[in-house]
Amino acid sequence: MNLCQLPPPLKPGDLLRVIASSGALRELDAFQQGIEVWRSRGYNVKISTSVEDRWGYLAGTDDNRRHQLKEAWTDPECKAILCARGGYGSARLLEDWVWPASRGDTENQKSKIGKWLIGFSDVTGLLWSLSHQGIAGVHGPLLTTIAAEPEWSLKRLFDCVEGRKLEPLEGNGWGGGTVTGVLLPANLTVATHFLNTPVQPELDNVILAIEDVTEAPYRIDRMLTQWRMTGAFEKVKGIALGRFSRCEAPQNIPSLSVEEVLRDRLSNLSIPIVSDLPFGHDGCNAALPVGILAHLDGNKGILSVNDK
Repeated sequence: MNLCQLPPPLKPGDLLRVIASSGALRELDAFQQGIEVWRSRGYNVKISTSVEDRWGYLAGTDDNRRHQLKEAWTDPECKAILCARGGYGSARLLEDWVWPASRGDTENQKSKIGKWLIGFSDVTGLLWSLSHQGIAGVHGPLLTTIAAEPEWSLKRLFDCVEGRKLEPLEGNGWGGGTVTGVLLPANLTVATHFLNTPVQPELDNVILAIEDVTEAPYRIDRMLTQWRMTGAFEKVKGIALGRFSRCEAPQNIPSLSVEEVLRDRLSNLSIPIVSDLPFGHDGCNAALPVGILAHLDGNKGILSVNDK
């Protein structure tokens, strides 16, 4: 995977557009609180008129959600796209999607460097797709989750998009030495379903940062086994593990713990691994830029990213 370019730093007064690219919006109070977090920083936040659309479990039809994304992406005044929530739907949106900037017309070429895309969970699909354009997004809080972030996590997100240095993250080192590579954050379930599709970035030289939620240990096992059997892990230089929340087995069902599964499926890959890093669902979700040079120290348990 090649390095991506960070869009220009945001500054108060910039126009940010809100889209619902995946699941139907349900958490209206949290959503409004998230809007206020950005507005309190001085940003001009414009909400798509279609953000509360519904088509079953999706935030509107595929065409409507593509229209939201295209409208925000091609708006010359828009400096960042804020995703409302995750859920499911980015795969359907991306099935026939072409980023307007990739067509090379002069007007839209501005968006080649000019947009931040911010979100996580199902937004993994958009972030991975955007990386093919050489543009870095942010794997970070959604509008429905940002208001619950602790102050240090909010500071990290705004440091990221406003052009300041990011502090290293500390976790539990499994050993394996140190490595430098291109940071590729993702939700494990979403990423697994993009393996061997055009959305998947090249995995050479990658430090893979993964998290998940509400997946039983056997399902985590199944997904990691798929990564092993497809040979995907053979190219990865290091793995940063975030939170695997609500991933317990059902009561009275024999099971390994999710921690035991992660150890069993990953520890013999002979690469640096750090676990228990503060990103993912159901807790602090430290912002991670996509496609930026990163360093992983498997001995000390530290993940750090460069700002260049």
